[in-house]
Amino acid sequence: MPKRELKPATMLYPLPAVMVSCGSMEESNIITIGWTGIICSEPPRTYISVMPRRFSHDIIEESREFVINLTTKDLARATDYCGCTSGSKIDKFKETGLTKLKAPHLKDCPMIEESPVNLECRVFQVERLGSHDMYMADIVGVHVNEDLIDDEGRAAIEKSGLISYFHGHYYGLRKESLGRFGWSVMKKKTRKRLAAKKDQKKQE
Repeated sequence: MPKRELKPATMLYPLPAVMVSCGSMEESNIITIGWTGIICSEPPRTYISVMPRRFSHDIIEESREFVINLTTKDLARATDYCGCTSGSKIDKFKETGLTKLKAPHLKDCPMIEESPVNLECRVFQVERLGSHDMYMADIVGVHVNEDLIDDEGRAAIEKSGLISYFHGHYYGLRKESLGRFGWSVMKKKTRKRLAAKKDQKKQE
């Protein structure tokens, strides 16, 4: 297929569409973020990039903590709303009807109860990169809805109906698995063992 060259741009999709809560239980804000991801697994570390002109920027700059709240189809409207409005003028928790939960490992930062997964984050380094400041943070706590924990104790987050952001639009993620990690090099006996285990679970 022929290629067409475009000017350099942030053409890396899909992106997570997360709501980042910050501030205190009394005075808080929510900002929708697309520039986020994992930067290290041991220790677990993540980042968010925030424009200095955003209301949440100064809050995070001072508190050095925030919570990444994953979003679902049910939270899509609230996710968009929190990305299009300023917390300097409105209380986003009140306007969206979202519920604050105290993040137990942070000083006074709220989590969003309606989010299926909450990551408590403590900033360890800031990089001024241009249009955005990158806040790199340790993940100091993870909370998952009880109904997403399967019989084996695994967090079945794929069942929560997560959404992503793609070129100006929000999209739901399908639950269909295309293959597990390593399936392209999996031995036949391992494949048979996993298939038998899957059949057994269906019969139970």
